[in-house]
Amino acid sequence: MSGQPRKPSETNPLADLDEWEDFLLERYPEPEKADAFRDYGDNVRPGVREFYRLNHTHQTFEFVRAKEDEFLGKSRRKMGIWEAMEFLNTLVDDSDPDTELTQIEHLMQTAEAVRADGHPRWFVLTGLIHDLGKILCLWGEPQWAVVGDTFPVGCRYSDKIVFHDYFDANPDSKNPEYQTPTGVYEPNCGLDKIHMSWGHDEYLYHVVKDYLPDEALAMIRYHSFYPAHREGAYAELMNQDDQRKLAWVRKFNPYDLYSKGEEPPDVAKLKPFYQELIAEYFPAQIDW
Repeated sequence: MSGQPRKPSETNPLADLDEWEDFLLERYPEPEKADAFRDYGDNVRPGVREFYRLNHTHQTFEFVRAKEDEFLGKSRRKMGIWEAMEFLNTLVDDSDPDTELTQIEHLMQTAEAVRADGHPRWFVLTGLIHDLGKILCLWGEPQWAVVGDTFPVGCRYSDKIVFHDYFDANPDSKNPEYQTPTGVYEPNCGLDKIHMSWGHDEYLYHVVKDYLPDEALAMIRYHSFYPAHREGAYAELMNQDDQRKLAWVRKFNPYDLYSKGEEPPDVAKLKPFYQELIAEYFPAQIDW
């Protein structure tokens, strides 16, 4: 919370959520910096490695279904999008020496990068809100159930998932029903019928799914689905429409990964524009 450094712990081993995103940049550097790619398997920071161990151990089919039951009734709070941004802004990490940006500034950086390239207004709005599901941290969820690469549960874990070996400790890896390529699902059933690992992507998708175009919803729901949109995994579960959706996710991904080093936005100056944009798509309050 604001004013209190977030220290690594047994359940929250990252010093801050940005530490996971920094790791993504090491895995997927900007194309012109690709020669700087590091062997993250050997050189990754201990907190990140422990984070993935916890994530891969505990993201079971049963766990995901329980979180869906717990959160998808959206009974936590009623608030507007800007209010949710201010709520997320209370997630401040005073121990991080590498950034002085608030959560709202981070969100606006992505949106402003999208806007500068002339994309549609719904695309700009998606950049603004895509990480709002991280408010799960403010409701007591551990880091490994908020951020991290996402993947289907209820079927075999792809070897394209980073630190795949940590799934050996996941109880589902011992369940034969879950250890075929399609598991409990029909081949090519489509991602809409798949239960994804629990985190901020899946949660926010369900919060905003009645208000945004399908392309925006795909960006929100699958922007951390790196095994698929970066590594080509899980094609056996997808239908033709999923390939179209992932094309939009790939279009969004550079703004998600590479905009944070840019000039901090002037929040006060930009606030009227973004409040008007929010009001174009959302009512004054929605269920969270």
